[in-house]
Amino acid sequence: MVREAVGQVVDPETGLTFAEMQMITNVKEEESGVVKVEFIPSSPFCPIAFRLSMDMKNAAMKVAGVKKALIYCRGHMMEQQINEMTNKEEQK
Repeated sequence: MVREAVGQVVDPETGLTFAEMQMITNVKEEESGVVKVEFIPSSPFCPIAFRLSMDMKNAAMKVAGVKKALIYCRGHMMEQQINEMTNKEEQK
């Protein structure tokens, strides 16, 4: 259900969903209610990768039973910063 929800996030630059663009590389339930999602943006320099990451997090959190969503951008020149900002409340 999480893969389906995050797959519906639309890349505003292309107008296509993440599922259509095959950008989601991994969705895994780490423990009960905690999901980890990995995606690759359309470009390693994608200017809206942080926004896309937050859109995915918001979509995952709307799925019944999800208490925490960890979203990881891979292959972006600023992936470390994007991942830290997206998951900052989970890193306390």
